[in-house]
Amino acid sequence: MYLNTISPSPNSKRVKKRKGRGIGSGTGKTGGRGHKGQKSRSGGKVRRGFEGGQMPLYRRLPKFGHTISRKSLLIKEVPLSQLKKIQDTIIDLKLLKKRKIVSLKIKKAKLIFSRNFNKKIKVKNLYASKGAKRAIELAGGKIE
Repeated sequence: MYLNTISPSPNSKRVKKRKGRGIGSGTGKTGGRGHKGQKSRSGGKVRRGFEGGQMPLYRRLPKFGHTISRKSLLIKEVPLSQLKKIQDTIIDLKLLKKRKIVSLKIKKAKLIFSRNFNKKIKVKNLYASKGAKRAIELAGGKIE
């Protein structure tokens, strides 16, 4: 057996249909495109969802759901109850990242109020809600 003697088995390879090659080919003249109209022209396609000029379904239906705020990916709210677990007295964003309370991507953190907070801490470079500020100051802490 030589490479030049190998051929595929009979009927395993279908011959490609050659359009526009005369009446006898079965696909002569219009080449299987029918007569006239947008789809018979070269480059004549319609975009996905096109309904012949009728208002398409994706525009007829109302929008729903919501998209998340990009800010929420960079800002994290931290309840005061999570700060109870930390032994350090000076708390800043680096410390929160180190203790894995916030992820490394976070750029800003805001302390929010949670009940029964009585630890004396010093907060640096963090935002705080009114309730959180009041709770920290009542406990004898300080916000810078």
